[in-house]
Amino acid sequence: MNTNKNVMDTNTYMTETNQGTITQFLWWCAGADEYFLKKSPRQDRVKYAGIGAIVLFTGVLAAISGGVAFNTMFGPKLLAGEDTQQLSWLENNFWIPTLIFGLLWGTLIFNLDRFIVSSTGKGDGTDTITPKEIGQAIPRILIALVLGFSISKPLEILMLKSEIDVQLNFEQQKKREELDKISYAKFDKQILDLNKRLNKIEEEKNGLIQDQKLAEAKYTDQMEGKSGGKVGDGPIAKKLKIIADEKKKVIEVFDIKNKNEITSLKLQLEKKHEDLEKELNVINIDNVKKLDGLLARLDISHKIGFWLGVFITAILLCIEMGPIFFKMMMTKGPYDYMVENFNHKIQTENGVFKEDKLYEGRNGLIHMETYRYADAEIAKQEVEDKVKSQIEINSVAVAAAKDKLMKELKENPDKFIS
Repeated sequence: MNTNKNVMDTNTYMTETNQGTITQFLWWCAGADEYFLKKSPRQDRVKYAGIGAIVLFTGVLAAISGGVAFNTMFGPKLLAGEDTQQLSWLENNFWIPTLIFGLLWGTLIFNLDRFIVSSTGKGDGTDTITPKEIGQAIPRILIALVLGFSISKPLEILMLKSEIDVQLNFEQQKKREELDKISYAKFDKQILDLNKRLNKIEEEKNGLIQDQKLAEAKYTDQMEGKSGGKVGDGPIAKKLKIIADEKKKVIEVFDIKNKNEITSLKLQLEKKHEDLEKELNVINIDNVKKLDGLLARLDISHKIGFWLGVFITAILLCIEMGPIFFKMMMTKGPYDYMVENFNHKIQTENGVFKEDKLYEGRNGLIHMETYRYADAEIAKQEVEDKVKSQIEINSVAVAAAKDKLMKELKENPDKFIS
């Protein structure tokens, strides 16, 4: 028992520094061993809790980022500032699949970061980062770079949403004007051709009507005596009546002959106007709404907030790669030695022995680690002993068989002669 009251013994220290559930959860996020951390000093506990917090909040940011990206790519496409009342139930409640995907994406990135951090060793155990350590960490650093960029871009869109909406609205209006201009140019020519054909028929009919009216006027004038001659229904009047009736019949025949064509042309004109209206108010608007996508918003964000995007990306990259570099800079503490000792113990109990050997090479001494596997060596020795014993037994059996045959040969040589 320690008699110095000013010195805290190990058991008292461990009892007084017992950690709560949140800290233990952060240790788990860092991929650390809770059992040995509880036996470690506060310094080691704080280090791994800090690393776990970084991994946890990276997962949270990844969930938000994934939800934003999913909603931007697959959510309802709108004109900037458009009312959402006309949307379907699924489109109005698209936050549900967005939330599910965000949670799945955040969980995926969280587990990937947790694996990267937990699989990153201490390097040489000193607080300096050597080129060898950098070389060993390159695969993890590359993965962290990709993850950092993928998380930062949707967050950049979220932070600049108001400014992006304004610029997007301007570009959507400009695009709609271009599409409407193309639509008018296409349909105006078709409508003009149909109107020309319909006007030609109407002009021909109007000419026939004018001829018929002129004949009717002459007949009327003749009947009233305005044209000279006998007033009333005389020979000239009868002749003019016949001419007027013939003109009327010509119009009737013309109407019968061109009725189907006129009906067809009017239907085509009506259809063209409907198609134009549909293209202007449906198809063109749908095409304009497609500008409200992830790539378009990223492009606008780079135009209006390039340096903000660079700043956000730099922060996310620091958060993503920080734990990797921190672990390479961490010096070995009691926790690390306890874990190594326990691992060696497990290996030894299971018949795995590590041996350190030094070899002299061209550039000096080379340190190498070799492993011995007791179970494999025992099995190998058993097989070798069994083979050796079998060889000895076979040798004795062959020698005995030879002696027996030689004895029989001497006693009865005729038996062996054919």
